[in-house]
Parts: sequence; structure tokens; C-alpha cells
Amino acid sequence: FRHIMAEQNVVVEATASKSRRRGRKKGKAVEEWPEAVAPVIEKGTSPVEEAEQKGSRAKKKKKKRKTKTAGDVGDDELEKKGKGKPEQQYWQPEVVASEPPEETSDVTMPKGMFRLDACRVCIKRGFVPNMRTDGLVFATDSLMQLLIREMGSSKGSMQPALKQIANVAGLPGIVGQSMGMPDIHCGYGFAIGNVAAMDVSNPQAVVSPGGVGFDINCGVRLLRTNLSEKEVAPRKEQLANTLFKHIPVGAGSGRGIDLTKEELAKMMREGMPYLLRQGMIWPEDVDNCEAGGCLDWADPSHVSSRAQARGVSQVGTMGCGNHYCEVQVVEEVFDETAAAAMGLAMGQVCVMIHSGSRGLGHQVCTDYLLRLDAEMKKSNVPLNDRQLACTPIHSPVGKAYLGAMAAAGNFAFCNRSIMATRAREAFEKVFEKSAKSMEMHVVYDVCHNIAKFEDHTVDGISTRVLVHRKGATRSFPPGHPEVPAKYQEIGQPVLIGGSMGTCSYVLTGTQKSMQETFGSTCHGAGRELSRSASMKKFGDANIKGEMQRRGIYVKAGDNRMLAEEASGSYKNVTEVVETCHRAGISKLCCRLRPIAVIKG
Repeated sequence: FRHIMAEQNVVVEATASKSRRRGRKKGKAVEEWPEAVAPVIEKGTSPVEEAEQKGSRAKKKKKKRKTKTAGDVGDDELEKKGKGKPEQQYWQPEVVASEPPEETSDVTMPKGMFRLDACRVCIKRGFVPNMRTDGLVFATDSLMQLLIREMGSSKGSMQPALKQIANVAGLPGIVGQSMGMPDIHCGYGFAIGNVAAMDVSNPQAVVSPGGVGFDINCGVRLLRTNLSEKEVAPRKEQLANTLFKHIPVGAGSGRGIDLTKEELAKMMREGMPYLLRQGMIWPEDVDNCEAGGCLDWADPSHVSSRAQARGVSQVGTMGCGNHYCEVQVVEEVFDETAAAAMGLAMGQVCVMIHSGSRGLGHQVCTDYLLRLDAEMKKSNVPLNDRQLACTPIHSPVGKAYLGAMAAAGNFAFCNRSIMATRAREAFEKVFEKSAKSMEMHVVYDVCHNIAKFEDHTVDGISTRVLVHRKGATRSFPPGHPEVPAKYQEIGQPVLIGGSMGTCSYVLTGTQKSMQETFGSTCHGAGRELSRSASMKKFGDANIKGEMQRRGIYVKAGDNRMLAEEASGSYKNVTEVVETCHRAGISKLCCRLRPIAVIKG
């Protein structure tokens, strides 16, 4: 349950009660909770599971399962079929890889997996039931050890990431492989870091909200300046406090730009071009954004009134959890040509913004998970995990979800745009000169929670596919028509946010990513510890003081929540990006070091 909440950037403090004797738990929210999420906290289940449980307490008296199986099938169901108790746990499936590994590994692989090379591991078809293709994980031995450890410690309704990759390989219409990036960890349905493409021409091909996530179009924007660290360092505390005042943080609503219902609808339909017409952003902001800041199939009519009510006051706000605004310095350049094309150089000050679609996107996901779970009960599609609730892309509900998802995606583009505008205003106030004179240009803006229609080569044939990227970033190569003109020679900029207090990276897209991952790469460091484990391990640490001793000023809405985002809670972002670089699915450009951090 905490893993589900972690994906939604939500913190839960569970308290035991006498009702536990009846197999129930109570939960107490630390923060103010949206009404739609409240039932999840109380029962310890997902929104879909809570809806199903209403009025059905008596049904819970059935015999409990004793052992998980490869297909997540209950013991009592197996016994009814005369198969008896399952013989092995889900991370040791009966089907073993038919081919020997091509490269030896220091890590003992679970049955059904083998190492292809230093950066890749294959999950053979048959690792879990119903797989239509293999799984492919980009991971070194040390990263793989973390994933195997997760398999042995996974509890509750969230399945481990390696099994989730295999489960996704069973979705109708999938082409290529179900892939896990180096920063992968367990999520709702799809793992965070999971990439899967569906053949749009296949009438059975599906879209799954779990393949996008609750924070639709969570993404990263990078602004550069012409200021040096020497100029900014003496004022970094003042700058951080000013940014904190200009960019609202924390859970819930408040202090976003004022919008009418009609204005919100236009924003969801048109994305950043709407803001440009209103004079709220610079023309070049649109040019330097993935998809031009507009997913053109958006249909706000499929966004519920509740979702709109949650989002109407949140445009230009950060939120909480792992979202942030950081003042950073270019610390190392690996590719001088690419860095020069982006206007980046050693010692230069930049601003990185990480946020998404806030409560609006969360509600869109919740609405359609509930709707699709009901639809799945009438379907004969075999799923290993009910969290993978899905529907054909061309079905009425499939089209409705995609329209609503794109509307939430456009909302997220606008949210980061207004945050960038407010960051420019904060710099103007502190340095007493215009943002234009400080050359505060957008380097790029990328999504890393989205499903998009793209053209890719599958088995030698150009194919229209719907690419689910959940916790994964687009990585298009030089010369691709969707890469801005100024980056045609170097490839698309790929922005990788690191864990708090470590470092972030700028990469570039490659041709190999198009051949192997549907133009995808990692998105960040990826969690190693759950939020509850982070609180237990780092809750008493003076994280803010430690970061200040390292020259990083931190301004947070709630200092107690810094423990959840401690760098020790995450994987090593450098190892993650170096794995992508060695695998050839993205290319190192430069590393950025934080000097000021603003958190929710």
C-alpha cells in the first residue's frame, strides 16, 4: 500500500487498532487528502480495490492464499482445478530460459532470466503465464541485485518490478519487448521505468492507465542563464527563499494562477500555445518542448468535473514528494558539441523544474482505473495483475481515456511553463535585471509519464504504435523530425533529474534507442527504499543541515518530509545514466550539481 501511495507522491502514517483482529487496518493521513484518495488510506487498498470491496465484507471469509505463484493465482483456485499446492514462488517460474546466457554474471539470476551483456538482462517468455514476448531489463550487476532483492521483500498488493515487466509482456497488441530502464522499481500495474509499445493497427491492442501512472506527464524542464556560480553563490539563500515564495509547494490546492472553467478547458485542449497567446510565456518556450507543449488529440470533455475542480487552482504549483525546483551549476561537460548547441558551459547556472499534472492528472487516472476495472470483469483478456486494467485503443473507453490523458498532459506542460515564468520573476527580483538580459531560455522540457502515438520500425516495417513510457524519457536521435531544428545535429536533449542533493544529467537521444527501446531511456535515479523505509532509516537525520554543509541550501514546505527524499533512498543516478550511455540508448552530455533546492 505504501508503494502505491509513494507513486502518487503521498505519505501515509499507519496506526494499528483493535480492528486489526478482524483483518482490517486504519490509516491516518499526515497531510490533507483528496476525497478520492481517502478510502485508499482507510482500507489500505487501491481505488479500484476499494470500489470493489464496498458491501462485500462477507466475501472476505474465504481461505487465505499461503503462497504466491507465477501467475499470482490463489492456492484455493489451484486446488479446485486438482493441481494441489503450488510448488514454487513467483520469482522461480517453471519455464527456464531455453538459451544459455551470452555473458557470465556475478549475480545469481532467477530462473527464466539470463544476462545478454554487461547492461542487459533478458526475461524469457514463460517467466510468468500469458507472456506474448520477452522482457528486457537494462541493468548492471549491482542494479540487478537491487531488483532481485526487491523480489524477495515485496509485500502487499504491489508486485516486484521484474515480475511487472513480465506481466506487461502479456498485454494484447504488444510489439517488441516489455522493457525496464536502469532506474526501474515497482509501481502501480506497470513498474516505474517500464516501456511498452502497442501496435495501433491491431484491433486488440490496448492502452493501460497503469502504463502512464497517476501523475500524467510528470516531467522535467531545464532553464539556462548567463550567470556564473560565482555570481549566484552569495545570493543563493535569498534566491531560494524568493523562488519558494513565487512557486507554491505542498499537497492540495492553492495559489496557482486564476482560471475560469472555460480557460481551464482551453488550456487542456491546446497546451502551451494557449499560454503563448495570453502572453504568459516566451515564443521559444513552445519550440523547445516535447511535442511543442501540446498533445493534439486531447479532449477535455472526457475529464471529469471532479478532476477539473482539483486542477483549476493548481496551474503553476509544484506539489510535493519528489517534485522540486533546483538551482544547479554545470559541473562537467562530456560532449562539448552537444552542450554548445544547448547553450551550456562549465560553471553556468541553470534551473531545473520537476512537476506534473497535480490533482487533475491523479483524478483522471483514478476515474479510468475504476471504469476499466469494471470493464475487465466482462473481458476475457488474461491478466496476471488486475492493476493492469486495460481496454482496446480504439474502443469508446480507450479513446475517452486517451483524450483525457492528453488533456491532463497539456495541463502539465502549462503547469511547468507557469513555474518557469515564476522562476524568471524570482531571478529578476533577486538580481534586479530582466530575465531576457539573464538569457533565461528553456533548454528543453520532457515528459516521463505518458503514452504517445509514434512511428517506429517493427520487424523491418514502419509501424504506428502507442508507446507507454512510465518513468521513462523519450530519447529521439539526430535528424528525427520531432526534434527541434536547433538540435537536429545532436539529437533530442534528455533531462535526468537526480536524487536530492546529488546531481542531475543532460543526455542526448541516439539512433540505437530507436532500434531497441522505441526511442526511450531512463528518467531519474529510481527509488531503492520505500518512503516508509526511508523515514525509518533517515527520519532522525539532520538532512537539511548535512546538505548545507555540502554547500546546498534547502528550502522545504515540511522539513520532516526531507527524509523521504534523502539521497540514500534512491539508486545511484550516475550508475543509471552510465548504464544507458554504455547500452547506447542515450549519450552523456553534461552533469549538473545543485546549490539550492526547493521542495514541497
